[in-house]
Amino acid sequence: MTRTGGPLAGVKVVELAGIGPAPFCAMLLADLGAEVVRVDRPTASGGEGDLLNRGKRSVQVDLKHERGAEAVLALVEQADVLLEGLRPGVTERLGVGPEQCWAVNPRLVYGRMTGWGQQGPLAPTAGHDIDYIALTGMLHAIGRQGGPPQVPANLLGDFGGGAMYLAVGVLAALLEARTSGRGQVVDAAIVDGAAHLGAMLFGFLGTGGWKTERGTNLLDTGAPYYDVYETADGEYVSVGALEPQFYAELVQRLGVAEVVPDRDDPANWPRLREIFAETFRQRTRQEWTEVFDGTDACVAPVLSMTEAAEHPHVAARESLVRRDGVLQPAPAPRFSRTPNPEPGPVATPGSDTEAVVRDWKIPQDLLDSGAFGTQR
Repeated sequence: MTRTGGPLAGVKVVELAGIGPAPFCAMLLADLGAEVVRVDRPTASGGEGDLLNRGKRSVQVDLKHERGAEAVLALVEQADVLLEGLRPGVTERLGVGPEQCWAVNPRLVYGRMTGWGQQGPLAPTAGHDIDYIALTGMLHAIGRQGGPPQVPANLLGDFGGGAMYLAVGVLAALLEARTSGRGQVVDAAIVDGAAHLGAMLFGFLGTGGWKTERGTNLLDTGAPYYDVYETADGEYVSVGALEPQFYAELVQRLGVAEVVPDRDDPANWPRLREIFAETFRQRTRQEWTEVFDGTDACVAPVLSMTEAAEHPHVAARESLVRRDGVLQPAPAPRFSRTPNPEPGPVATPGSDTEAVVRDWKIPQDLLDSGAFGTQR
């Protein structure tokens, strides 16, 4: 199976199997048309529902086999990119580190995904999304006034500060390699990416426009016109009426324009929040959706992932699609001349070994040796 279409058509990627951010980056590249071969361990199984493996092919390689590293290097020789998310130094010990790969393919872009980075005091230690965003100040900023930090789903660190930055770095290095003829390491650390995502907030902090106390700022639920409110049926709506003209439409459609205090004085925010909360509790989420639909009041229903698929706008754009009965996000972003390929099936470990060996012209004796986890 060779997928066609997308701006990365023709780009070959080898992914050393891992969890979370690196597989997500590989999925992004596959969604953009790259041919991604995932290298799974011989003991790997299942994975049929893991959307991060969609649009890829899988081979199983035993890197402890005497020819295991040779098998991976045979793939690397024809690849443009290698992605790995292991601890620093592990791939070198396995015989597939950057220098070992460049010996067979000097143009290879070597993407490394870790939480703490390749260097630094914490580089060899374990961690997860919550730890990385904690250390950068981002977790401290999330939550309501007087309460503890609120733990978000692992989107900010793993995928926003990790996978997305790895993808940007890999694409930049690919572009540079076209000129220089040489690959390089892309050291994507979640701690770096999460901090970088906070650039605007650090800017506000430096100019006195952001307080370290949670829930007291314009964009962290401090302002009552940037928050969520419960409706009569126990559901919620989001309100983001920051600009004066949008705020004016909000209070007019809420029917409270004549009673709200001056929003520009933070001393009035508690009373303003009370008015909004009392008003939103008078109707259901659907009723408020109908009130604000098509307006510039910046109000939206807070939907579950299942509900989101049924929203008219999401449905019209096909932002969420069903493939093989599984609800999943469509590839993003979209391209006018080189449209993304349809999301491919989820790769299961080893399901494509013989096909990849054939298509990538891997020496048959490597397949026969058992290094690929397939003894013939």
